Amino acid sequence: MSMQAHVAELERRHQALDKELKAEMAHPASSEERIAELKRRKLHLKDEITRLKTVH
Repeated sequence: MSMQAHVAELERRHQALDKELKAEMAHPASSEERIAELKRRKLHLKDEITRLKTVH
């Protein structure tokens, strides 16, 4: 997998997590733990994307 393809896949996963997070936050019975986990995963992906873009 090329670096560009890898970054594109990470960006796609980041967007999917963003949609999932927004849906969870809009749900009246949303779990704070679930929201925190989604935010952590999303931030981790963003950090990885940024690292890959700045290195290459």
